[in-house]
Amino acid sequence: MVKDDTICAISTPPGTGAIAVIRLSGKDAVKICDNVFFSAKKGKKLKAQKANTIHFGTLIDKNTVIDEVLVSIFKAPNSYTGEDVIEVSCHGAIYIQQKILQLFINNGARLAKPGEFTLRAFLNWKLDLSQAEAVADLIASTSEASHKLAIQQMRGGFSDELKILRKKLLNFISLIELELDFSEENVEFADKPELKKLVISIDNLIKRLISSFDLGNVIKNGVPVVIIGKPNVGKSTLLNVLLNEDKAIISEIPGTTRDAIEDNITIEGISFRFIDTAGLRDTTDKIETLGVEKTFQKIYQASIVLLLVDAQDSIEITNKAISKVKTRITDTSAKLIVVVNKIDKLNKKQLDVKFKNFNKDNIVFISAKKLINIEHLTDCLLKTLNLSSLNKNDVIVTNVRHYEALVKSSEAVSRVLDGLKNNISGDFLSTDIREVLHYLGEITGEITTDEILGNIFEKFCIGK
Repeated sequence: MVKDDTICAISTPPGTGAIAVIRLSGKDAVKICDNVFFSAKKGKKLKAQKANTIHFGTLIDKNTVIDEVLVSIFKAPNSYTGEDVIEVSCHGAIYIQQKILQLFINNGARLAKPGEFTLRAFLNWKLDLSQAEAVADLIASTSEASHKLAIQQMRGGFSDELKILRKKLLNFISLIELELDFSEENVEFADKPELKKLVISIDNLIKRLISSFDLGNVIKNGVPVVIIGKPNVGKSTLLNVLLNEDKAIISEIPGTTRDAIEDNITIEGISFRFIDTAGLRDTTDKIETLGVEKTFQKIYQASIVLLLVDAQDSIEITNKAISKVKTRITDTSAKLIVVVNKIDKLNKKQLDVKFKNFNKDNIVFISAKKLINIEHLTDCLLKTLNLSSLNKNDVIVTNVRHYEALVKSSEAVSRVLDGLKNNISGDFLSTDIREVLHYLGEITGEITTDEILGNIFEKFCIGK
């Protein structure tokens, strides 16, 4: 996959803006730009200029001025891709952008494929594979939390831990395989108790990384929160209050909401995707019945289920609703929060008596209409994620590919531990350790294939 040609692309978002950036990377990047760039200082050629400098001038195509631009020069190996890189900042008219891009292509560059700049950074050892994937996550980040995770991974927080583990395992496997060469002399080079201690520490780390994926996945993609309950319990009112806009239609007529309504908000840096659903009740209306069925489908997609109940309902009705929802989420990882709405209709003594047998840790009392205790509800949502259990520098797995590789690594580590316990021969032990090394190496790209690279980088935007 190593290419020595020069690629170009527009690196800013499509459309008209104040400025746009066109990027070139490759051995002829400076030469191609020099062919069409005329510095404001006459006779000044880009190839003679220092790296990390910016130059003002004009781009001209066959005596026709295209635009006045700023040209930034980055020289190999000290650039994003590890190659010579030129970045042209021009005015943001679509016509100008396309004209400059075509000008570079006519002078020997070719249009970059999705993610090809970052792919070259990986191939030139500027980034490992997990860091390259973090670039895409950083671009796609929509909240403070997802941004922090992407930055941490891009700076090597995740891959640094894996590289240390691989290095230690490689040292041990080399000693084990050395023993195989001297098997007839019955010589031991590897300290088996030390190997066992190392493998146990690796097992603990991998399991911790695997367990972090559920949280990492929802932080990266947003926490899906389904709001359910009987008709007219206040689901749509609550959604509108949380979003601070009239997203859902509010009506006293039961069954007004017949399809799921979704929108996102950010609470203390975490993106939550709230989903208002059709009211849960028995109905003969075919369309409403479909809406109720869709409600149950949404439960299976949720990380958090907000069950709204009416404070005025009997405890029997409330308990029945809770039991019904608990039955639905038994086989899921969703967490249930019972939200008692319309508390403004009862006084404190009535509420205390009615809900005296409820676990106060799993129940929130609000009035969506009167905006009572809404902040307490959002605090409860954050508490449910258990972010406080994480240390500041904890590595959190957000990538499905990494998660699958870690699961396979964990299975191989278990076989290594079983092998040490049963004192199996070094050649079998070596095979299992190599499997651990293989899957850890897949994450960082120390072991990879063109197919894996293709699947990863085709999801990038062109120009990155």
